[in-house]
Amino acid sequence: MAAGTIKRTWFWLLKNAINRPAIAVTRRGWGPLSLVRHTGRRTGTAYETPLLLARSGPHFVAELTYGPDVAWLRNAQAGGCTVLHRGAEHRIDRIEPYRPEDGLRAFGEPAATVLRLARRREFRLLYVGRP
Repeated sequence: MAAGTIKRTWFWLLKNAINRPAIAVTRRGWGPLSLVRHTGRRTGTAYETPLLLARSGPHFVAELTYGPDVAWLRNAQAGGCTVLHRGAEHRIDRIEPYRPEDGLRAFGEPAATVLRLARRREFRLLYVGRP
């Protein structure tokens, strides 16, 4: 099977088998995930992306599993976003790179150990704005 086919299959599974149920559960404020709500840069389409975010004071830390070129991050940086976390919506003012040590600390154990073993080093700090 070609690498492109594997990648397309993986993203189809992610979108249809994982993201849809995760979004439904997260909208209700259940579970460990948060939703990043953002608008497409070119299409203007509204999107909801489920992510596992950690708190760092009043802000959120995102681990970039698929790297810094993911659509949700590019859209959020271009047009802003909100985070739905445990039933409460938070407006994000800005997003900045976050040091790996601080990102791992924000996720705590045992998640930090898993992230270290997976060699995860890309984190972003999502600054929550004032209401």
